[in-house]
Amino acid sequence: MRAAPRLVLPAAMLAATVLPLSAGPAAADEPSPPPTVGTAGTSFLTATTVEPGQPVLVSASTGDHLYWSFALAAGQTGRVTVTVTLPPAGNRHGAATYTADVFDGLRRRQACTAGPQNATAGANATRVDLRCTLRRVRAWAEPWSDDPLPGTYYLRLSASTLPEQDLGLPIRADVRITAKDGDAQPAGANLKAPLSPPVNAGATLAPDAAAPASPSESPSAASSAPKPTERVKGWFSWPSGRWWWTIGGGVLAAAAAVAGYSLTRHPHRWFSASR
Repeated sequence: MRAAPRLVLPAAMLAATVLPLSAGPAAADEPSPPPTVGTAGTSFLTATTVEPGQPVLVSASTGDHLYWSFALAAGQTGRVTVTVTLPPAGNRHGAATYTADVFDGLRRRQACTAGPQNATAGANATRVDLRCTLRRVRAWAEPWSDDPLPGTYYLRLSASTLPEQDLGLPIRADVRITAKDGDAQPAGANLKAPLSPPVNAGATLAPDAAAPASPSESPSAASSAPKPTERVKGWFSWPSGRWWWTIGGGVLAAAAAVAGYSLTRHPHRWFSASR
C-alpha cells in the first residue's frame, strides 16, 4: 500500500514534461499575424514596404506626404482602405481635402474602379475614409497602354486645400492593403455574342425571276436607261472637245514627223551649205 504514492509521483512528472512537448508543434503551425507597420516614407525612394494584409498605423502631421509600397502579382486585384483621424475640431481652422493616389513602378497614376479616392473633411469632421480598388493586374500589356502589370505599386496619402494654420497638427493614418487573387487574363477577352445581330438576307430568286426584265415588262427602267444609239451619237457628236483634241494632236504629230524627216534625211546638205 505504501508503494503506490512512490509510483504516482514519477508518473505525474513524466506527464508534465510530455504534454508541453506534444502541444508545441500544434501551436507552431498557427500563422502569427504580421506586425503592424508604424512608419511611412516621404517620397517614392523612401516608401515603406508593406505586405498585402499587413496593418499600418502611422502618426504624422497635417500636410505631410506619406508613401508606402506593396507588390501585386498577375491576376491579383489590389484594394486600398485609408482612415485618417483628424485633430480636434477646436484646433482646426477650416476644411481639408485628403487624397489617396496609387502609382505603378513607372510612376504612372493608376485609376480606381471603385471607392472615393479623395474626400473633403469639414471643420467638425473627426475622420476621413478613403478607398481605392485597382484594376486587375495583367500578365502582359501593349507598350503603349497603361494597363497594370506585375510589380511594385506605391500608395501616397496627401492633404490639399487646407488652411495654413493647420499645417503640423497631429493626425493618425490607418491603412489596409489587400490583394484578391483572380485570372491574369484581361476581362472580356472572349466574345460570347456577336457585336451586331446578323442581318437576314432576302429570299433567293428563281432563275426566271432573276433574269432582267424586257423593256416591255418594265417601261420605267427602259425609259431611264440610255439607248445604244444615243450613247454612240453622244460619243461622235460634232463639234465636241474630243474632236478638237484629236485634230490638234494629229497636226502636232504630223509637224513633228516632217521636221524630224527633214533633219535626218539629207544631213550632207546642211554641212555643204554651211561651208
